[in-house]
Amino acid sequence: MEGGALRAIFSSGVCDGLLEGNIMPDYLIGVSAGIAYGVSYLSRQPRRNLEVLATYAPDRRYMGMHNLTDKDNRSYFGLKFAYDTIPNELIPFDYDAFAAYPGQVEAVVTNLNTGRADYMEVSRQDRHSELLQATCAMPLMFPIYHLNGQPYLDGGVADSIPWRRAMDQGCDRLLVVMTHPRDYQRRPDKLMPLIRRTYREYPNFVSAMENRAERYNQEREEIFELERRGKLLVIAPDSTMGVSRTERNPKKLRLLWAKGYQAAIERLEEIRSYFGS
Repeated sequence: MEGGALRAIFSSGVCDGLLEGNIMPDYLIGVSAGIAYGVSYLSRQPRRNLEVLATYAPDRRYMGMHNLTDKDNRSYFGLKFAYDTIPNELIPFDYDAFAAYPGQVEAVVTNLNTGRADYMEVSRQDRHSELLQATCAMPLMFPIYHLNGQPYLDGGVADSIPWRRAMDQGCDRLLVVMTHPRDYQRRPDKLMPLIRRTYREYPNFVSAMENRAERYNQEREEIFELERRGKLLVIAPDSTMGVSRTERNPKKLRLLWAKGYQAAIERLEEIRSYFGS
C-alpha cells in the first residue's frame, strides 16, 4: 500500500471494499498513511478511517502550522491528538482484533544514516503507534524518530511502493494499491535546497531525496509491466479529485474514499480468482 498522507483515503476505500468481500491478505506492507490507515483494515473496522478524517481533518488539533511551531510537537500534525487521543479515546482502534490478525504486517521507514528502507513488524499492542508515526514522518513536516538507536523518517523516501519486499517475504500473488493515477510522474522536490540544509548531517538521506523522483517513476513502470504480464494486480485512482496530502474538505475526502471503495467492489471477483479464494 502506497502512502500519500490524506490522499490515502482512496486506499481506505479499497480496503473497505475488500472487507465487504471478506478478502484478507496473508501479508500486508505499507508506507506512511498506507499502513497507518491499513491497520484498520486488518482490525476489520470498515469506514473507521473515513470517520476519522471526515470528522477531524478540519480540526486544528489534527493538523495545521501551529502544530509545527509547537516545540513539544514539531510536526504539521498534532501527534498526540492523531496517534493517541483519536485511536484510544475518540474513535477507538480495536487492538484485540488487530492482535488476532494471523498474518504478517510491516511498515517501511527510511534510515537517515543509510538512506535506505528498513522494514519493521508493526506491533499489535503499541498504543502510541511510534512506528506508524515514523513511517508517516514527511521530511520537514515531522521530527526525526529514533527506533532501535537509528534515525528514521517517511518510508516513502526510500521505498514508496514496497512490492519487492512482499516478494522477498514469500508472497507470490500481490495486490498493489496506489494513491496516484496511472499517468502520474513524480517531479524533483522543489524544497531540495532546504532539505539539503536541514539534513546536512545525513548525506545518504539527502542523496535518497535527490534521487527519489527518478527511482519512484522507474518503480511504477516496472509495476505496470508486471501487471501487463499478469504477475500482480494494481488498483489506482483515475483521478485524485484535487485532494491534497493535507486536505481539510470532508466532502472531497468522502468522494475519494468512495472512488476507492467502488474500484475494489467492481473487481472483487477478479481479486478472489487471482488469490484463489
